[in-house]
Amino acid sequence: MKNEFSFLDEPETAARALPEYSYVNLRINGQSHQLKLQPWVSLLDALREYAGLTGTKKGCDHGQCGACTVLVNGKRINSCLTLAVMKDGADITTIEGIADGEVVHPLQSAFIEHDAFQCGYCTPGQICSAIGLFNEGKAQTLEDVQELMSGNICRCGAYNNINSAIMEVKNKMSHA
Repeated sequence: MKNEFSFLDEPETAARALPEYSYVNLRINGQSHQLKLQPWVSLLDALREYAGLTGTKKGCDHGQCGACTVLVNGKRINSCLTLAVMKDGADITTIEGIADGEVVHPLQSAFIEHDAFQCGYCTPGQICSAIGLFNEGKAQTLEDVQELMSGNICRCGAYNNINSAIMEVKNKMSHA
């Protein structure tokens, strides 16, 4: 008679072997990149170690601090929680890709004007997250911004200035 745990008596099946390397095609900041990566490489490590874009920071490496936030097809994600192979063919925007040539993004200007950073470590993730927040169109009030940005930690405690910078740009966008 078989019971509900009969699978425990069955011989183990061999795990499917992963390929040693995979080719991943990413469009990063408007440029095509074909990266030869091991299948377990995170998008964060692919950006920093293989594409040479070190603006995206590694904070906790567990998706809890937001320092690694980038935009994938316009949506904000924690790049430390995503395997690069999962984003094959995606359009990735990092902090290095948000300026328009020599013209900084309005959020970059607002962060400077509002002194919205101290050590600056979280700033790339904060700015990318705020751009994603604008793309989502859900933030209508300061309270919305505070809630929707809560996944981005600033250890220096510059939240008031960060929120002021985001709200200034949001308000300018609303009146444009």
